[in-house]
Amino acid sequence: MRISVLLPLLLAASSWAQAPAAKSQPPAVAPAPPAPPAAAVKAVGAGTIPIMSVMPLQQMPPDRIVATVDGETVTAGDLQTMLREYPPQAQQAALKAPRQLLEGYGLMKRFLAEAEKAKLDQQSPFKEQLLHLRMQVLSQARFNQRIAEIQVPPEDVKKSYDANPDRFMQAKVKAIYIPFSAAPVSQADDKGKKVLTEDEAKAKAQDLLKQIRGGADFVKLVKENSADAASAAKDGDFGVIKKSDQISGAVKSAIFAAKAGEVTEPVRQGGGFYLFRIEEMGPQPYAEAQVTITNELRNVRVGEWLAAERKSIEIKEEGIEMTLEAAPLATPPPKPAPAPTPAPKP
Repeated sequence: MRISVLLPLLLAASSWAQAPAAKSQPPAVAPAPPAPPAAAVKAVGAGTIPIMSVMPLQQMPPDRIVATVDGETVTAGDLQTMLREYPPQAQQAALKAPRQLLEGYGLMKRFLAEAEKAKLDQQSPFKEQLLHLRMQVLSQARFNQRIAEIQVPPEDVKKSYDANPDRFMQAKVKAIYIPFSAAPVSQADDKGKKVLTEDEAKAKAQDLLKQIRGGADFVKLVKENSADAASAAKDGDFGVIKKSDQISGAVKSAIFAAKAGEVTEPVRQGGGFYLFRIEEMGPQPYAEAQVTITNELRNVRVGEWLAAERKSIEIKEEGIEMTLEAAPLATPPPKPAPAPTPAPKP
């Protein structure tokens, strides 16, 4: 049985064992007399209730003592560590039954003591499994520690930013979107509005571009023509496009080939054409790019460190003596016999 399923099974067994038996319906009784007024109720004593029934285990400090099991104190940290090894569904079930959680913990501690007394940890295959688990846990802990030690000096981040001004260019744009249908002829949608074909949508986008370059109000044309409801509601504001964004190459090429104040040629994207007007064009502020650059440089250094560690590992593979026999040469196929010479005609 895998260790990771032990606690859920213990909890399920405890729940089954503690389920109350069905009882017959009690006979009807006369209703109880009304309770006295609140002012007439007097406190008769004080008591305690289990802390895990009123405070979530996950929010407790690890050193908080929550119970004593078989004479040994149990802290919130003990239970938190144990629960982290279980899938979310099992964790939720355990947290809803604190008493059964403690019973499961007590059973595991008891079985551990019995296993050590029987020296199971010195027997195969348990001995090898424990060694491998120890190697996994400690090597992962050391790996995480080494990663945290790799830092990128701020001057290196600034140097990378200054050396790549084009990479951090960004543009604030407005857009008009003209959709089209794949149908060969224009049709009407369910609201009676005409749906353009691709050729008609492109011609309309070209006409709008002509109007804009002739002095027409871009925002007015957005409100009258754009089918992108989100940007149209904001006068065409399409947000900020960065050169590093994972978007269509055609869109980025059109936007970053233009200058502030210019409108791009129609850009076909998906089921429509876009007209982009460049509101602002410039480099992304260093304060915004700093985190991205730091993470990238850190990843590079982590990769370099791992490559050096791999290269430094000394490996000598054991060989085995083998006798290699030469494969027999393939015998060439026999040449076909010459065709018989036809007899001369008389």
